[in-house]
Amino acid sequence: MSEARRRAPTSTDVARRAGVSQKTVSRVMNGEPYVSADVRERVLAVARELGYRPNTAARALLLGRFQRIGMVSLGSSLYGPSALLVALERRARETSYAFSVVHTFEGRPDNIMSALESLLDQGVDGIVLSEPIDDGQELRIDPDIPVLSFGRFPGLDGPRLVVTGASGFDAGRLATEHLLGLGHATVWHVAGPGQWLASRDRARGWRHALESAGIAAPPPIEGDWSPASGYEAGRRLAADPEVTAVFVANDEMAIGLLRAMAEAGRAVPEEVSVVGMDDIPAAAYLSPPLTTIRQDFEAIASHALDLLVHQIENATGSATVDDLPAQLVLRRSTNPPRSKR
Repeated sequence: MSEARRRAPTSTDVARRAGVSQKTVSRVMNGEPYVSADVRERVLAVARELGYRPNTAARALLLGRFQRIGMVSLGSSLYGPSALLVALERRARETSYAFSVVHTFEGRPDNIMSALESLLDQGVDGIVLSEPIDDGQELRIDPDIPVLSFGRFPGLDGPRLVVTGASGFDAGRLATEHLLGLGHATVWHVAGPGQWLASRDRARGWRHALESAGIAAPPPIEGDWSPASGYEAGRRLAADPEVTAVFVANDEMAIGLLRAMAEAGRAVPEEVSVVGMDDIPAAAYLSPPLTTIRQDFEAIASHALDLLVHQIENATGSATVDDLPAQLVLRRSTNPPRSKR
């Protein structure tokens, strides 16, 4: 094999093949502006074809950045967190940042800090915290490091913090108001795990809608986001003839609840109306198709990653809190109660 074939491809090789200058290749690889979309895509396509990878250490010295974003991911076996992770990684690549992920697990008091330290040791320009939980630990992050959080971790603050994502409060409120608007006397709630801030926010929205209507909130049933826990909650609720409407904190638990209602002979939506959250791909194909609150993970990830990159590339940035509105997707799992039909 010749020396030319054995050596690693260079930016000169990419420039020659793409028909652009070496400076243009550098601009594309460093994510700089003033490069047209078609030229950027052509350069990236050639770089992939040749297997070209810019020298990370040299680029870090040149830019004062690693061009790498690190993510601490909890709950990636669930649809929502896994969909968000994939969408974030895709958007990071589009903005010319590498993307490193460290997975953590509930129940270990040092897990998130250990994951953060691992990412910082690798060299990252910003941190993504995907699923905030309150497990009693204090997060200690250098305030000069840009941080993106999908919900506010207890005690997490700083001038380069970005907090964004679909508003769980609005989701819980919107789902509950929809069911009350159909004429249901009250709405029961199957919540996610209590230490998850997303679960708390959705429950707050549910409770707020009920209290605003002058209705005392019935005791919520806590699940663990899984269909099995939704099934167990559904069995309990199906046994109570007063239950006519349920807001479930995610679609996966709603799937289990629908199964329990069917087994108990409680027809949905004729006897019990059900609203989920996330709008997972299966939601439209359940029997009945599930009314739910949509989370557009692609749009959320793109918006959030752009905010984080802005913080990385603008040292004078200020903290950003930017909740996105909830969207109700009406299907066939909700109806007015029999007393109103």
